[in-house]
Parts: sequence; C-alpha cells; structure tokens
Amino acid sequence: MTKMRTIYLGNLHNEVEHLQSGTKITTDAPLDNHGLGKSFSPTDLFASSLSCCMLTIMGISAESYGFDIKGTTVETEKIMAEKPRRVSELKLDITFPKGRNYTAQQKRLIESAANTCPVRRSISPAIKVTVNFNYQE
Repeated sequence: MTKMRTIYLGNLHNEVEHLQSGTKITTDAPLDNHGLGKSFSPTDLFASSLSCCMLTIMGISAESYGFDIKGTTVETEKIMAEKPRRVSELKLDITFPKGRNYTAQQKRLIESAANTCPVRRSISPAIKVTVNFNYQE
C-alpha cells in the first residue's frame, strides 16, 4: 500500500509528497479554471498517469521477453468537457525510436501491455481513450 500526503498551499496550489521516497510534486489550477497554470493541474496528473503506467508496463513486458523500449515517448492530449467539468477524452501518441524493427510478436506484446495497464483498466468507460502506436522503422 502506498501513501501520499497532500497539503493545500493556498492560491490554488497543492504539494503532494510520496511518503516512502520523500519525492514531492506541486499542482496548480489550470488557466481555464481560475489558476495560473504554473504546474501540472490535477487532471494533467490524471492524464499523464496513463502514459506513465503504459510505458512502465510496456517496459516490464519488453524486459521479460528480452527486448527494449528505451527512448519511447508518449504525447498525451487531455480534452475537458463542461457541465459537469471533467476529463472527457485522452489521446495518446506512442512513438518508438527509429531502427528498433520490432517483430510482429513484439508489437503485439507492447500493445497488449499498454492496453492492460492498471491505470487504463481504472479509467471510466465514459472517458474516450485513443492510443496510436507509431513504429519508426
């Protein structure tokens, strides 16, 4: 079980501490919701947790089968809805480094891992998630 502590710093800023490691991050309300946009918003963290989880699970799978995804990047676009204000859609573009020449089996392993990560499985079906895998041969 992991524990975190969050403290409200005022002016729509928060600080979150990962109690095991002592690592801290801050959040700020976004520009379109009364904030200054000086840091990740809470919904930015929600969206980026999906890309981090996908990369982690893909990395575990790749290591298990003796290949590497180092240098893989994910660009995440978060789309908000109004009334009620919520995340309505996430678009992820996963790009693999040039020259890896993954086999068809490796691609299946990568994509299966990405789509079965714990964060992906925890996202409500009401949120549309689109994932594009870009293999640069």
